[in-house]
Amino acid sequence: MRTVTIVGASLSGLYAARELRAQGFDGRLVIVGDEPHPPYDRPPLSKDFLTGRADETHLSLLDTEEQAELGAEWLLGVRARGLDARGRTVLLDDGRTVSTDGVVIATGASARRLPGDSLAGLHTLRTLDDARALREDLTRGPRRVVVIGAGFIGAETASSCAALGHAVTVVEAAPLPLLAQLGAELAAVCAALHRRGGVELLTGVGVAGLRGTVTVTGVDLSDGRSLPADVVIVGIGATPNTAWLAGSTLALHDGVLCDDGCVTSLPQVVAVGDVARVGGVRAEHWTSATEQPRVAVANLLAGRTAETARSVPYFWSDQYGARIQFAGRRQDGDVVRIVEGETAGLLAAAAAETPRPAPGQTAATPAPATDGFLALYEREGRTTAVLAVDRPRPFMRARRELSRGEGRMVPT
Repeated sequence: MRTVTIVGASLSGLYAARELRAQGFDGRLVIVGDEPHPPYDRPPLSKDFLTGRADETHLSLLDTEEQAELGAEWLLGVRARGLDARGRTVLLDDGRTVSTDGVVIATGASARRLPGDSLAGLHTLRTLDDARALREDLTRGPRRVVVIGAGFIGAETASSCAALGHAVTVVEAAPLPLLAQLGAELAAVCAALHRRGGVELLTGVGVAGLRGTVTVTGVDLSDGRSLPADVVIVGIGATPNTAWLAGSTLALHDGVLCDDGCVTSLPQVVAVGDVARVGGVRAEHWTSATEQPRVAVANLLAGRTAETARSVPYFWSDQYGARIQFAGRRQDGDVVRIVEGETAGLLAAAAAETPRPAPGQTAATPAPATDGFLALYEREGRTTAVLAVDRPRPFMRARRELSRGEGRMVPT
């Protein structure tokens, strides 16, 4: 291969560029990104960046020295609008074309939106520009904030808004936050974290619509209630960025369909990160974005699927002063066993519902009600997943067991 084009100047796109050079590719490397920014780290956007503890210099994933070492041609602030995979050409929105021998698709995903998203005060949080706009809105004095969705982005953003002293309400359609990921028993712990942080959590109710003409003024719920709001943050998931591939020969279904080695139906095209459905699974996690490129690049350079990417799913989330870590594949029917610490103290502390701070008063970081816990999900005598709250070392030991595929019990 003489030219490889990476479409998506994302975390996974940058890791693919690093792998190409590390695995010996010394040809022309082109990186196309629809944002004007060089690659940056997204997890801090909902946490330290939003609260002002980190500025944009802390988000950068690429320094000038590495940029020179990569020797890539950066085409930033321009979208790809098409892929002629057989003709080996990437088409750009500004009319340019990039002739290429290989393609790495790393276009990520975009935040899902609600109707009426032209209202001022209505936000999603996926990009640096999103975070800039939200941070500016939150500095205009005490705000009544409604967060729609209690997934990872929604929960972390609600936590940051509460820490800044805003009155926060979280609306979640499911009976509990993160119910699908954690199951009812431990999803209750996440609900407890919201309440312990002084945030009002409304579950089992949907959103019927938004109020306001120019600026959002409220959120109407499906049960007839209406919540006043100065700021509304929508965190209801993301959609993979595959529209630009419509009309190509690639198979698309909630992402770019790939085999276990991140290879599409064409061996000269691979996909990584949030946009890739690898072996039937699309995993929107930082670890997937950083682990998949090694295998994808190896297979791209080999011209066939020589390696597979089968890692144990892992995610973490920082909420209300607590670090939540999860690894594995939980299924309905798995039995939960607490092997370290306990959950009762946290659940009891949350039952008192920490009062919201007075308008404009910055909330103190909640002190943990216990020193955390480690829980195992088990099926037929084997460990299938592990969850920890503020137990990082035991968690990493349990995660290593899962990664080795042994599924052994962690001693009590």
